[in-house]
Order: sequence, then C-alpha cells, then structure tokens
Amino acid sequence: MNTDFLTTLNPPQKEAVTTTDGPIMVIAGAGSGKTHVLTCRIAYMLEYGNEAGEKVDSFDILALTFTNKAAKEMRERIEKMVGTEARNIWMGTFHSIFSRILRVQAEKIGYSRDFTIYDQEDAQGLVKTILKELKIDEKVFKPNYIHNRISMAKNMLVSASEYEQYVRDEWSEKTHQVYKIYEQRLKSANAMDFDDLLIKPLELFKNNPDVLAQYQERFRYILVDEYQDTNHAQYMITRYLAHKHENITVVGDDAQSIYSFRGANIQNILNFNKDYPQAKIIKLEQNYRSTPNILAVANDVIQKNKDQIQKTVWTANQEGEKVTVIRSLTEQDEANRVADIIRSSRYELNLALKDFVILYRTNAQSRAIEEGLRKVGIPARVIGGMSFYQRKEIKDLIAYFRVTLNDNDEVALKRIINYPTRGIGDATVEKIMQAASVSKNTLWQVLNNIEQYIPNSRISGAVQDFATMIQHFREYNETHDAYETAKYIVHQCGLFKELKSDTSPEGVSRIENIQELLNAIKFFTDDATRSDKSLSFFLQEVSLLTNADLSPDEDAVTLMTIHTAKGLEFPVVFVVGVEEDLFPSKSSLNSRSELEEERRLFYVAVTRAKKRLFLSYSEQRYRFGNISDSTASRFIKEINPELLNLEGKASQIIRKHEKNHQEYLQKNLHYTTKSMLSTQKAVLPKEDFNGEFIPCNPADLQVGMQVRHEKFGKGKITGLEGIGGNQKAHVFFNAVGNKTLLLKYAKLMIVQE
Repeated sequence: MNTDFLTTLNPPQKEAVTTTDGPIMVIAGAGSGKTHVLTCRIAYMLEYGNEAGEKVDSFDILALTFTNKAAKEMRERIEKMVGTEARNIWMGTFHSIFSRILRVQAEKIGYSRDFTIYDQEDAQGLVKTILKELKIDEKVFKPNYIHNRISMAKNMLVSASEYEQYVRDEWSEKTHQVYKIYEQRLKSANAMDFDDLLIKPLELFKNNPDVLAQYQERFRYILVDEYQDTNHAQYMITRYLAHKHENITVVGDDAQSIYSFRGANIQNILNFNKDYPQAKIIKLEQNYRSTPNILAVANDVIQKNKDQIQKTVWTANQEGEKVTVIRSLTEQDEANRVADIIRSSRYELNLALKDFVILYRTNAQSRAIEEGLRKVGIPARVIGGMSFYQRKEIKDLIAYFRVTLNDNDEVALKRIINYPTRGIGDATVEKIMQAASVSKNTLWQVLNNIEQYIPNSRISGAVQDFATMIQHFREYNETHDAYETAKYIVHQCGLFKELKSDTSPEGVSRIENIQELLNAIKFFTDDATRSDKSLSFFLQEVSLLTNADLSPDEDAVTLMTIHTAKGLEFPVVFVVGVEEDLFPSKSSLNSRSELEEERRLFYVAVTRAKKRLFLSYSEQRYRFGNISDSTASRFIKEINPELLNLEGKASQIIRKHEKNHQEYLQKNLHYTTKSMLSTQKAVLPKEDFNGEFIPCNPADLQVGMQVRHEKFGKGKITGLEGIGGNQKAHVFFNAVGNKTLLLKYAKLMIVQE
C-alpha cells in the first residue's frame, strides 16, 4: 500500500485532493496532472476519510468518466495506492453506470430487467424501417441524419410529444413523425438506445422519489471528469444525485470544451458556481507538459474568448524554442515542407517517428500530408479515422475509375454495380456470376450481353444501362486527362448526388473527401513536369501509396484530427492548414459561440506539444478542382509576434527584404482586401455538381448561339461540323478563348439573351 502520494502534489493539487466535502470545481489546465489529482483524491478519501475525520466507504463513491479506458486506468492506479478496496468504487462512463442501475430498477419505468440496448446500427436500422413504412424517401431524408436529430433532442430532454413545438420545416416535421413511432417501437421491443441510458434514469428518479433517495444516500461523494463535455441530460443526472449531500467534485477545463456538435454544453462548467453558490473553485494552472513559449502562444489566443473562466497556465519547464510558423505556396508544398522538417529534426532531437504528430481540422486534409510523407519514405499512421485512400467513398469512386480502365476488374465491378442503388441486387449479381462461370466469360461480357445470358430478366434494362454508362466513361477517358475524366465520372455515376443528399456531419465529410480526391487529381494534371496525365497513371501512383501498409508496431508519424488528439501529448506537433475558412472553419463564423469553440480547438491543438510546435498554412489550396487563395488564420495573428519564428518561405522573405518578425506579421502574414484583389487570377464559373446545370440536346445548337459550359463558362458558337456522335462545336469562351468540343461529351447549355 502506497500512502506517500501526497508528497507528489503541488499546493493547488494537494488542496484539490484533501478538500473532500461540499461542491468543488477543479479547473484543470492543459497538462496540469488532472488524472493524477483525481486518483489521489479518491485514494485520499479511502485512506484518510473526509474533512470531519469520518471514514469514507468505497461504496459511497461514484466516479463518472467519459471513456471506459479512463475508468480502467484510474481504478488500477487507485488500487496500487490503497489496495483492493478500490474495486468496490462505482466508476465508469455515464452509460455504463446508469445501465447498471436500470437493470435493477427497469420494472419501475415499464421495462423488464432483460431489456435490449440498441447500438447505433440497430437504432439507424429502426429509423430506416419507419421511413420505409411512412413512404418517406430515405435518399432525401437519410436515416442516420434523422436519427442524429432524434438523438440530439433526447440529450436536450425533448420528448417525442414535446418535439412538435420545434417543427419549423419539412426536415423537423419528418423527424417528428419518425420520432413518435421510433419511441413506440423501442418500448414495445423492450429496448433502449444509448441515449435512453441517460434519459430513463431521469425518468426513474422523477417518478420514484424513494429510488432517488436510495441512490442519493448511496452516492455520498460524486466525481465527474471532463465536466466541460457533459450534455444537458448528464448535467441533470448529476444535479439529481448530488442534491442531498452536495458532495460533488467536477473536474475539467472550459478552454478545452470542443464537442458542442455532440451536444456538450460549455455552460455546465461556466455556471457551476451559480448552481452551487457555496462551491469552492480550485485552479490547477501549472503545466508539466509544454515549454513556456508554447503555453504563451496558447494563452495569447484563448484570452480572446469572452465566455471563459479566467486562468493563466504556466510552467517551470525550460524555455524551449519559439513556435515556428511555416508559410507554403500550396498544400502539397506544405506537406513536403513538413516532411523535410521531420526527416531532419528526428535525428537532431534523437526522436522516433511516433514522437511526431500532424494535426488538422478536417479528415480530408490527411490526403496531401500522407502523400508528402510517403514520397520521402516516412511511414504514416492515421488515427481516429483511416487512410484517405481507404475511406469507403474514395474506394467507391476509385472502383469506378478501375472499371473504366479495366473491365476485367471483377472486385471493383462488384463493388459499384449496384452503388448507388440501381436495382441490381445481390441475387442478380449471383446469377450474372453463375452465367459467367458456366459460359467461361467475364462478368463484363455477361453484363454487356445480358439478354443473351439471362433472357427475359426484369433487371436486364438496369444492367444494360450500367454497362452503357461504363462504356461512355471509357470513351470519354480516351480523349481527356485524368481530372476531366474523374470529374465526368463523379457527375455521371450518381455517387456525388447520392452523398450530397446526406447533410449530416458524416455526409458532409464524405463530400469533402470526394472533392479532395478531385483536388489531388487536378494537382496531378496541373503538374507541368508530367508527360503522362492519364487516369491510368494517376491510379498507378495511388496504388503505390496505398500499398505501404503499416504493421501495428511499426514506428510511424501520427496523423489525426484535433478533436481526436484531445487528451494526448507529443514531443513535436505540427498543426497544418491554419487558414481562414479552414481553421476557423467557414461554418463557425455565424456566431461568437461557434467561433469561440474553434478558438478552444486551436488551444487544444497547441497544448498537445511538449517541446516543439509548428503552425503551418498555405497561400493556395485546391477547392472544388480550382486553386483558391488562402490567408493565414486569425488565430496566428492573435499571437504575440515575439513568440514566433518564421521559417521556410517566410524566413526567405524576411532575409530578402530585411524585415523583422513584427513587420512580417503585419504585412505578409495576412492579406488585405486590396492585396488579394491584386494577386488573384481570373475566376472561372463554379463547377457544377448539384444537377442544376441542364445541358441541351446537341441537335438544338446553331452557329451564333450563346452557350454556357460547366468549366469554361459563357461563350458563343462560331462553327459546327460532323454528324451524329462525332459532331463538334467550335466555341469562343469569354474566359479561355477558342475551344473545339465533341458535343456528345461537352454538355453545353443554351443561354437565353
């Protein structure tokens, strides 16, 4: 038994550990030893009792965490300190603890004790069934998005009947319809979803005061970790349980509240002292992780937020280096620069590759970074997601590319033959495979001659349409580069339209990934050093990237989103894409609260770093296949220039013009509206992916007509030649001049004068 743990604590930590009674809020700054304080606090109560000298029984303590892993680690640490008594503590996630209570008390709220818990897939499947029964088009009203709305309502304690008052549009109306039936089906199935594991305990406590009193008396001491991440339901549960004794300790950091999209409410921690006027607030401000410079950068930015608990995180660690700002021309240049720094500094600092992490705002940014690292032989591991080229939507689109180039690629063919859904189900595919096997022909040969192999089939039309589409892709590819072909396939195969109908965060992310793949292909074809700009050669390069799979123990650079990195630390951290409209994201600029959460996200990113921190941005970035100018994030401009070291292209500019850091920040780190206008290139009309661009029948075109092209914009037909499928149009476009287009592929829209 180890009872000397008190000697490991600094004064504020010791205060947080030994103040056992009453409401307490421990504001634990980044890297301040929060987990150590929590474990010591529980160990202290078990070993020394409360402030009145009374023994605290292990069964009296309820400790709520946000992950099972955190609970397991804390329990193991406590057991090492005070012995096996730690095993009796009720410690775990909100969901695990309250599902345990519901198993005992379920009958009091109309369930049997053997109720089923529906996981995410089960719940979404039920929503899908209800949509089908209501004859609601699930291609428009996606089951996962409807379920997300229901989940958010539940976490805000809005019941199905109460949801009616929030109906404002067709989406909320459909959600309300489904929500009512969804709740009825769960009840009749004696089932609860994950949200019910928080909602039903509240129902239990409200309707059964004797049960509430039982658990209030049992859990005399309540601890809540990561309190800034609690939602409304979790907040209410702790309020109910702590109401009798008010021995509640919450631990968290308002500056690291970054999960509002999951329902977390930062006001829970900001208003704790209003809920408990007698609360004692203890601030853990000494950081044991980072250098003073890194913390100064974090403090500079976070102090701009209005909604916060004032604190200044500091450290006694050695000064360390200034934070480096990398300015690059493009995201590929950015990736190459980061790779070069890692390759050189790993030996200088005597670090393993796993000591380096690259953080980004969105998953789609990983593509360029992965490629930049692997081109110079640096292995990378994507955490909290998957390698860019292994994502489903990317593999689906690449499967279309593969079949276009090779109709014998049966794996790719089977992947896309009925995606998006076109009525060619598994049973049909099985028949086609059997026909191919019996006739000793390929799947493609059977598909192209479906009536010959499967006569009078009701799906022959759908199969033939699919084969004809692939044939069109092949013909288009013969006369176009990789980007033009890829864009054509995306538009025609229906994949983009399928994904665009899903407006959930996951659906938006998939769209971003498709657009990022198109950006990668555009960069490939824009490379003047390449002689072969075909889709075939692009896929060859991609296959070389995706074949570099890592073994679990292989030393590799870590790539992850900032949200995924919360709670982790690394010796060297790169934060890439620190640009306006990317970080902070464009969607966060609608309100101060959203912008402040982005600023907290930046704070989390910065405070992951132990020794070195790099902030990187590029002046240009591919978006929707076009190069867009980018500007450094406002977050960089909020940092004291004296804390920054401007390297790479930035330092070259400084040496050339003999400017100091402050002048550079003021004149070069961001662009004024005037300088943006003076450096922008001509902007072509936006690319169309949403189906609103309606091409005309080529037979309707005449010389002299005004037309519009998806890429080249507005122009005038100056000549027509050829007949049938070989007919061509000569068009003078205002933006790009003369072009000769094959009309069966050009998709021109007549513009009415």
